[in-house]
Amino acid sequence: MTVEARKIRLVMELRRTGINDTHVLSAIERIPREAFVPQAFQDQAYENRALPIGFGQTLSQPGVVANMTQALKADRRLKVLEIGTGSGYQAAILSRLCRRLYTIERYRDLSRDAEARFHELRLHNITTRVGDGHKGWPEQAPFSRIVVTAAANEVPGTLVDQLSPGGILVLPVGQTGREQILLRLTRGEDGEIFEEHLGGVRFVPLVAGVPAVVELRRVAGGAGPQGRTLA
Repeated sequence: MTVEARKIRLVMELRRTGINDTHVLSAIERIPREAFVPQAFQDQAYENRALPIGFGQTLSQPGVVANMTQALKADRRLKVLEIGTGSGYQAAILSRLCRRLYTIERYRDLSRDAEARFHELRLHNITTRVGDGHKGWPEQAPFSRIVVTAAANEVPGTLVDQLSPGGILVLPVGQTGREQILLRLTRGEDGEIFEEHLGGVRFVPLVAGVPAVVELRRVAGGAGPQGRTLA
């Protein structure tokens, strides 16, 4: 089966699971997921599954990426913050849907590799940073949309504070090993926060701080040192 045929099959599967935003589906069609997948897993690039990317981390399955992206309701007028760059796939999808995307990653090598992919794909509206996702990006706040790709025990107040009136924050909340809830928080024009539950999910924890030292140990099929897994 050709890459294009696999991509079409994936998009049809996403439609069946309730992804009906044509802009989200178009972005998934336009962004080559294989560019974010290690060579050893190229044949699985368009399977609806998570794949290892090195650093002990994974590239989220397209269904999760599509669901969180659709929940954000992003458009080309908006400035978006992503917490957890990973391989850069979620950021690349969002870059097709927003005016400007800011993305934060704890691991310097992951951030560097993602930035190289953005450059190769000519995604010039993405700005990267190595830092602590709990702190957000105060110099660029407020943001119209914020998405978090790891689970916090509770909603980080710092990120809520960086959300503009009318803004949306999508993130998983809950403890590791237990069912977590995907939440969508909307800030009203008066500052009141409205909360919606979007279903059960499983993500690794949102870890505070930035690693001072990482172990340079390779993983099969991936590149870079070992570390935390991002769902």
